[in-house]
Amino acid sequence: MNADIDRDRGVLTPADRAYLLGETEMSHEQSKRNAEARIRNRIREGIVDFDLLVHSLDRKDRRQIFESATDDDETFVDGVTAMLSFAYIGLKEQGVDFERVLVPAVSGAERAYGIDQQSANVTVDVEFDVETTVEARLDGIAERLDDGDPVAPRELFSLVMEGERALDDYERITLRLADEGDRAHVTRLAEYLDADVRYRNDALAVLCLDAE
Repeated sequence: MNADIDRDRGVLTPADRAYLLGETEMSHEQSKRNAEARIRNRIREGIVDFDLLVHSLDRKDRRQIFESATDDDETFVDGVTAMLSFAYIGLKEQGVDFERVLVPAVSGAERAYGIDQQSANVTVDVEFDVETTVEARLDGIAERLDDGDPVAPRELFSLVMEGERALDDYERITLRLADEGDRAHVTRLAEYLDADVRYRNDALAVLCLDAE
């Protein structure tokens, strides 16, 4: 997660980012509700703006924006991934199948790309299938933390994102690493939690949450 507050204004202002990261104190409950309402409205209107961007933004501008995806800009790629995740879970929470927006989005984009880049009409077949298996419940992850047992980086990330479990009571959290990809997750967790990382070996890492 990108926690850089002072980036240029996007959908969120620097003040919005500071609030969401818990770095802004609100003296009144009404101030908090007003801030949350402004953020909700700004996001909602930002989403609607994409309809204008798709149809009206010049192609050269779109290309310059997405050049970052080919320049090893992990922040940008992570942002695109998070954008899709945000849409997916937002629709899922409302009982709207993601396929309802994904299929026309991809189909329309492929047809437009075919005309623009290949001077041809194309037929598009989009298949979207998700299979979810419950591997570990969050309460079970918390119990293992309480017992001092190692957890996977993705499990800890799920617990952090769920937001109801504070990690203030832990000085050390041991993470079990399965592959090289887990090390990237450890780095991001450490940045987000403002923790130090110590690797015991190739299979275990320790987050030091009391780092000064």
